[in-house]
Amino acid sequence: GLLTRLQTSAPTIRTLSSSNSFSQNIPSSLWKLGRLNHVAIAVPDLEKAQSLYKDVLGAQVSETVALPEHGVYTVFVELGNTKLELLHPLGERSPIASFLQKNKTGGMHHICIEVDDIKAAMTELKKKKIRILSEEPKIGAHGKPVIFLHPKDCHGVLVELEQA
Repeated sequence: GLLTRLQTSAPTIRTLSSSNSFSQNIPSSLWKLGRLNHVAIAVPDLEKAQSLYKDVLGAQVSETVALPEHGVYTVFVELGNTKLELLHPLGERSPIASFLQKNKTGGMHHICIEVDDIKAAMTELKKKKIRILSEEPKIGAHGKPVIFLHPKDCHGVLVELEQA
């Protein structure tokens, strides 16, 4: 009856054996990728964006911090498992100003992932033909060394790596 038809038509489910483990396909490295530190969002109106996250959504929002060496004002929104970084231009040569010229209402600018050894990551990524947008790490918003990877080498996403 029905039970026999269900048993014979059920798809076969295959499981991965330990010999086919995904981790065995990943080459050993001198550095490791860590957790998502933040997602950065360029905003044309910083006060309005702060108000959305603090007053409307109820998030804990940091004070505004100017980072002249990066040409931005930053505000961090705490989310428990990660953060949002709100970016607003500081000066005419700000990379965020040019981003906002193309994206008038703002939008996602980059993601930031922690690494345990930024120098080793740089060396290995250069060997793998991933372009790094600076010769040396710069000090980022958290007071730690950061680098940015070219979005064309990262499937259209600007990726920031931060020393954990």
